[in-house]
Amino acid sequence: MTEYDYEDLGLVAGLEIHQQLDTATKLFCECPTALRDPEGSERSFTRYLHPTKSELGEIDEAALEESQVEREFEYLAYDTTCLVEEDDEPPHRLDEEATEVALEIAQLLDMNVVDQAHVMRKIVVDGSNTSGFQRTTKVASEGAIRTDEGTVRIEDLMLEEESAQRVEETAEGVRYSLDRLGIPLVEIGTKPDIRSPEQARAAAERIGMLLRSTGAVKRGLGTIRQDVNVSIEEGARVEMKGVQSLDDIDDLVRNEVRRQVELLDVADELRSRDAAVGEVADVSEVFADTDSGVIRGALDGAERSSADGSSGAVKAVPLYGFDGLVGREIQPGRRLGTELSDHAKRHGVGGIFHTDELPAYGVTEGEVDALREAVGAGSEDAVAIVADDEGTAAAAIEAAAERAEVAIEDVPEETRGANEDGTSAYLRPLPGAARMYPETDVPPVEPDVSEVEMPELLTEKVDRYQDEHGLDAGLAEQVAYGRRMPLFEELVAEGGSASEASGGSSDSSDGVDATLAAGTLESTLTALRRDDVSVENLTETHLRDAVGLVDGGEVPNEGMEDLLTALAENPDLTAAAAVEAEDLGGVDESEVRDAVAEVVDRNEAQVEQEGMGAFSGLMGEAMGALRGKADGDLVSEVLREEIRKRA
Repeated sequence: MTEYDYEDLGLVAGLEIHQQLDTATKLFCECPTALRDPEGSERSFTRYLHPTKSELGEIDEAALEESQVEREFEYLAYDTTCLVEEDDEPPHRLDEEATEVALEIAQLLDMNVVDQAHVMRKIVVDGSNTSGFQRTTKVASEGAIRTDEGTVRIEDLMLEEESAQRVEETAEGVRYSLDRLGIPLVEIGTKPDIRSPEQARAAAERIGMLLRSTGAVKRGLGTIRQDVNVSIEEGARVEMKGVQSLDDIDDLVRNEVRRQVELLDVADELRSRDAAVGEVADVSEVFADTDSGVIRGALDGAERSSADGSSGAVKAVPLYGFDGLVGREIQPGRRLGTELSDHAKRHGVGGIFHTDELPAYGVTEGEVDALREAVGAGSEDAVAIVADDEGTAAAAIEAAAERAEVAIEDVPEETRGANEDGTSAYLRPLPGAARMYPETDVPPVEPDVSEVEMPELLTEKVDRYQDEHGLDAGLAEQVAYGRRMPLFEELVAEGGSASEASGGSSDSSDGVDATLAAGTLESTLTALRRDDVSVENLTETHLRDAVGLVDGGEVPNEGMEDLLTALAENPDLTAAAAVEAEDLGGVDESEVRDAVAEVVDRNEAQVEQEGMGAFSGLMGEAMGALRGKADGDLVSEVLREEIRKRA
């Protein structure tokens, strides 16, 4: 990957972090925030959404473009779905728990909390909200975080409702699930202070650490999303949405810089060629007898789906002076032609073909020549085509043509979607101020930060786990940043419960051994997961009692994996019942000595010949004889004693 001089290019970047809060209820109603299986929905309803004017009488450009694609939105409802979620009842007051968490986050970011928080409506007509807008409120502004490359200022902190979860595309439009709609969400926006891909990732990591330090945010895929705003001095501001992983942020910034550099170079070349975009033409006759499966399938499919039985069409646009540039790579695996195709796809087509990649896909060289002749394109020109029903093909090729015209001038400002490979694809124009207007159904709130308690940061926990519990740095970090950190702290503070095995309750004020607890919750569970053990079946009670049994000596350390495996396979069992069922209970020292002595006796000749050199092989045999029911340190000690006696 090319590494640019980002300072010389004038790279400016900023972040928008969207994090779901782990509250009991949603932001504007009392429904639970747990996600549901779409298969369990009880009913559904449909809506068509249209943009409305803001309080200034303007319509947002992004909303307007979205509305030009006629789609039906279906919403899956559940036994917990309420009228607020369906937009059949006004929203309730801002959730107090969510507001308190937002204030705690504001304090961690050194922000100034507003005197009065007003809820606003943000127009969204992509179907992700039943109302056609998202409710959001500004909680704080003017904060800062620090990275190794300098301070990154925080512009604002918003508390808003999460959108509905997209389930699938349908023939009519899009299907959404209402379980996610309304979950409290904080949006943290930085100022454009980021100057390198590495700093973008570092800033996101710092904000993520502060969010998780509250202990009140949801964890897992999809619960946090990063949007990255990127521009270079001669380029344009581009917002890339939906970055799921921190590991992707720096690559996404690098690839966007490359895209803008390449597009600027393409624009220079096109202007030097006096490039222009011609008129859209119908070239269906050129492909009347085509053997291209893609084009033939599009035409036949259009004919079958048309109400009046009319055939499909192939629409083309000549791109004068574009030869060789439509196929130019501007991001890994993505070309200028891909950019044109992204815009065409917004109108329902599968994509476009262009002459920089033809003949191919069953399109012959003769058809390419005939295509060029039909639109008056020469050898220095390119042609783009779309095949579908008449209306769809016309709208799609017009969109591609408009994007080609922009390519002659500069880099367009736009919103793009982040891809898993670190590239991005066009979504819609950048939204503007016209998408916001006041929410009149929710009264304002006067935030009170006087009783907000500052949590211990995860970085501070890492240091404390090393100092107080003797964990090594790597294990301390795994536990502090892991999902089971609260359980670890409970175990080392209060002790695990061995009551099921002993008939009583554990009252250890010192807690269980910290290394045992940390190793079980991180290393052991990770190893079992890699061995395809269903560790997701293990409850906190399973883990708490298993650690307690091992720490109390009822089960040897070596029996932990077998115990957790048994519980994962039979989650209805208690830890004590699993120990009995799998015969995992420990043996006393006399039984260990008898078993080890028997192993040494069987291998007497080897011991006499090799002495302590026989230890390694006999250790495995001794542990096998004891079936993992004895502590390895004790077995090792006894085995060394027996070898010395006979050597």
